[in-house]
Amino acid sequence: MVCGYLANLPAAGALAARAGAAVSTIPGAAGWLVPAALLGIYALIVLPVGFKLGFIQVEVLKSWPVVAKIVAGSFLMPGVSEELFFRVLLLPHPSENASPGAQWLWGCVSLALFVVYHPLNIFAPGHDTIFRTPVFLFFAALLGVACTVAYLHTGSLWVPVVIHWIIVAVWLVLLGGYKKLYP
Repeated sequence: MVCGYLANLPAAGALAARAGAAVSTIPGAAGWLVPAALLGIYALIVLPVGFKLGFIQVEVLKSWPVVAKIVAGSFLMPGVSEELFFRVLLLPHPSENASPGAQWLWGCVSLALFVVYHPLNIFAPGHDTIFRTPVFLFFAALLGVACTVAYLHTGSLWVPVVIHWIIVAVWLVLLGGYKKLYP
């Protein structure tokens, strides 16, 4: 079953159709309940662990131009760009009716690549020290799981983008992430 799916990896046209479906799928209010719960679970795990290990601390950025740049910029990178690649292109869209085994396989592949990508991230030079810390990689793995579940639940690019965007923006603007990345 899984080997059959591997043999039929989507070609460029199928990937374009998958991306089109994900971009055009806008969940209704009820479709946001699971993602909201995932954000809550993420916060319940990350906040106590992050505070205990000193990885996060309440530190509010006071420069409104910097905050605006972070909020706008983090929507596109990492929000849209990473979710488009790690969720939409790697995971079967719900309309493809992939088997649960194929969803698990591609979910695991996507998650592994997502976590490994961060310390190798060429788009964030100088951040590799933070991106290699075990606590950051653990938090990235949890984020990857939340975004994967949200995408497979809704079939929408926008749901994991919003989750990713909120988590990154809050960390950078309110929880000391900016100071860690730009000391």
